[in-house]
Amino acid sequence: MDLTAQIQQLTQLITGPAPAPAVPPPLVPISPPLVTPPSPALAALSKQRARPKLPSPPNFSSEQSSRRAFLNSCTLYLHLAPDQFTCNEEKIFWTLAFFKDGRAAKWSENLFRQETNTSIFPIQSWVDFKQQFRSQFFPVNAEVDAINTLEGSLYYQGNRTVNDYLDSFLILASDADTWTPRPW
Repeated sequence: MDLTAQIQQLTQLITGPAPAPAVPPPLVPISPPLVTPPSPALAALSKQRARPKLPSPPNFSSEQSSRRAFLNSCTLYLHLAPDQFTCNEEKIFWTLAFFKDGRAAKWSENLFRQETNTSIFPIQSWVDFKQQFRSQFFPVNAEVDAINTLEGSLYYQGNRTVNDYLDSFLILASDADTWTPRPW
């Protein structure tokens, strides 16, 4: 055996047998996952933001205890669902739909009579509606009444809880237009 063959044998013994050439695995084409396009209705729904379901305000009959709560409820609804109303007239008509009893129903009826007679609804904006609502259903001298109550000797906590007394005070102070809450 010649020297070259012996060196090759020794090299093979030291390094081990020559590795077999690596065969890559067969290529399998990867297909994209099958996706069906959403229906137009489903696509429109997914674009809309989920909104909370809002309760409608209660019917209004002009009772003194419910006037502020009713107006606040309507205003809140209009702020949270502005896309449901395309114009001031829709906001006003929607609100009047809750005037079903007492003075409130009569006032609503009178507004629609005026529209029938003139072909123009007498209240043209939501701001005007709130002002007219207050003039019709809030006390004429709410500010004076509130100031007199706050300054009078008969206004005290009595057997009310602190929270009830505070709520009453805040309403009177707001009516008296003498106090503005601080932003937190």
